Amino acid sequence: MFNKIMVPLDGSKIAEQAFPYVIELAEAFGSEVLSVGVCEPEESEYGHICHVYMNNQSELLKKELEKDSTAEVKSVVLSGRAAEEILDYAEKNDVSLMVMASHGRSGIKPWSLGSTVDKVLHKISVPLLIIRVAEQAAVKTTPGKLLNRILVPLDGSEACEIVLPYIAELMRKLESEVVLLRVVSSGRQVHTIGGLDYIPFKDYDIESMKSKYMEYLQDVCHKLPENKNLVKKCEVRVGEPAEEIIKCADEMDCKLIILPSHLHSSIERWAFGSVTYKVLQTTNKSSLLIPYKTS
Repeated sequence: MFNKIMVPLDGSKIAEQAFPYVIELAEAFGSEVLSVGVCEPEESEYGHICHVYMNNQSELLKKELEKDSTAEVKSVVLSGRAAEEILDYAEKNDVSLMVMASHGRSGIKPWSLGSTVDKVLHKISVPLLIIRVAEQAAVKTTPGKLLNRILVPLDGSEACEIVLPYIAELMRKLESEVVLLRVVSSGRQVHTIGGLDYIPFKDYDIESMKSKYMEYLQDVCHKLPENKNLVKKCEVRVGEPAEEIIKCADEMDCKLIILPSHLHSSIERWAFGSVTYKVLQTTNKSSLLIPYKTS
């Protein structure tokens, strides 16, 4: 599934905090790793420095990978604008997963949501793992435990369920625990003469939806790999979707939230730029974004 992993680097220590995640996934999936740097036009005179840096990072990755791992590492240096070159390279080279830190350095600007990462996640056509990192290097985590618990918000749509094959593989390869979440809205917006009004649902309607959605989550749970060592939990919560997703991830100590690029429910569309984007902008957890391609 993740046979070719691309990790864009910008020369910063913060961006390099993606390495442990790349290593964990590459070892589990036997992936080829592409460490990619982009030398932008205004930095062209320092191109040789970029090549030296990327070669050094590739060697570091090779040493970090287990000796018996089948994963391979390749260093790539591109010229141009970071986001455009990263997207173009990923598409032309059959990349199956891109891993980027949520902060870094692009010239004198950070690779933050709103900059290079933001541009990439809006246009990327392959799965994107966004690692939420601290300003200072994180304390080393026990190998194999970086993605040990995953939150999976579902709304019953085909778009949401595209994440399930990825969840199944992560459970098999990493023995990750999974928490399935469905959020029940406490009401709905309706168009009126004066604009939009919010109409709260009655208590019995909410309880009925909670029961129905719990049955749905349990059905999904039964389709996932059976492993008695994994704890699969089903959660139904009432509230605003993005807020409840973030709250659940914190309360259950999930290391990763996995979302499609588009989400929708029977009440409103969880469009990219809405719930998904709110989660990406607000959470301190890493996120795996799976693109949903509409016909």
